[in-house]
Amino acid sequence: MQVLDNILGAVGHTPLVRLHRITAGLKPTILAKVETLNPGGSVKDRIGLKMIDDAERRGLLKPGGTIVEPTSGNTGHALAIAAALRGYRMVFVMADKQSPEKIALLRAYGAEVVVCPTAVPRDSPESYYSVAERLSREIPGAYQPNQYFNQANPQAHYETTGPELWQQTEGKIDVLVGGLGTGGTMTGSGRYLREQKPAIKLIGADPEGSLYSGDSIKPYKVEGIGEDFIPATIDLEIFDRIVRVSDRDSFLTARRMTREEGILVGGSAGTAMFAALEVAKEMDPSTLIVVILPDTGRNNMGKIYSDEWMRQNGFLERFPMQRVQDVVVSPHREIPELITVASTETVGRAIDLLQEYGISQMPVTEDGKTPTRLVGSIQERTLLDRVYRDPGLIETTVGAAMDAPFPTIKAGAHVDEAFNALLGAATALVVMQGEEPVGIITRLDLLDFMAHTRPTR
Repeated sequence: MQVLDNILGAVGHTPLVRLHRITAGLKPTILAKVETLNPGGSVKDRIGLKMIDDAERRGLLKPGGTIVEPTSGNTGHALAIAAALRGYRMVFVMADKQSPEKIALLRAYGAEVVVCPTAVPRDSPESYYSVAERLSREIPGAYQPNQYFNQANPQAHYETTGPELWQQTEGKIDVLVGGLGTGGTMTGSGRYLREQKPAIKLIGADPEGSLYSGDSIKPYKVEGIGEDFIPATIDLEIFDRIVRVSDRDSFLTARRMTREEGILVGGSAGTAMFAALEVAKEMDPSTLIVVILPDTGRNNMGKIYSDEWMRQNGFLERFPMQRVQDVVVSPHREIPELITVASTETVGRAIDLLQEYGISQMPVTEDGKTPTRLVGSIQERTLLDRVYRDPGLIETTVGAAMDAPFPTIKAGAHVDEAFNALLGAATALVVMQGEEPVGIITRLDLLDFMAHTRPTR
């Protein structure tokens, strides 16, 4: 019978999968190392058991002891699986930006979870690194594997991930791409592969705001990768290039992987995949690229796979397939797309037009010009003030009473661009098709559009 002694026997030997749809138009072959198929759903399963075995061998972790570890979730899950089988108490310390699903999953294994603020320096007593250090000192029999400084971390990948990639590609791998957190995955597997093939290219993928790819450290939302310090488990000299990736590109690419390739991945996999796609643009057809997909997206349902969370954080357009021109030609709109008054008309005529169409503002054009040239605007509020102060203004030309022209927006622009402009100082936008004005939209027009249009996914 083919039976594993326990679930830890299922760690590793994850498949390589050829990608087709997300790589359309690119010349190289791109394969994904699907680490989501490890028992704990991530590449960190490889180091969890390795670090515990190493600690037991060195006498640092004894029966009845406690494992204390700062984690973004996945290393905690890996340690929790091994600890549950071996009877260790578990205390994991996490930053508050981690998803609720990751915290709940750790507790499901019987672990205690301490949550700390994200937006504090690493050396702050409140940081999840500092809290883990304190707990490992205070709890009797506690041991902190510390994936950031434990050389069993990259060694696990040197012994397993690297050899698997070499065997699975029959030595044909040319480029390896992976996200950088502790750096253990890429450092360990990269060292092994470079020993076999010195010409291999090793590409790191890093969040925008992490220290690895720049000197500007700032908060970012992608979980599990990037650092504000240099761990002992990464060898930065081994990399040929590090690609900096924004949160938005990471999350949208992760969603594409799930919808186009059927592989449910987390945000850090989106970071790695985006970097791989960027690198592939520069490679020829004979190149074989492998990208490591480090974890599942199952723990991100309330975040990157929630359309509302993505919109609230500015990562997803509310109406991605809708353009400004769709608002102008909406079937629910009851007035013409564009009502204007020439600068040579009288103010009285402008007031008649406002009343006839039930509008409060309109563009002013230069009479007889082709294409139509916008020279100003008539707005009910300012016009009332001027006429009240000078009733004779009604008989003068519009050009003498007009305000500045309305801002313009291209007809092909995303509706979200119009929302952003009208939520600011603008009260109306003139829609341009090339150099010709073809419509005007106001805040009321957008409200009507929202009332009759469902956001698309």
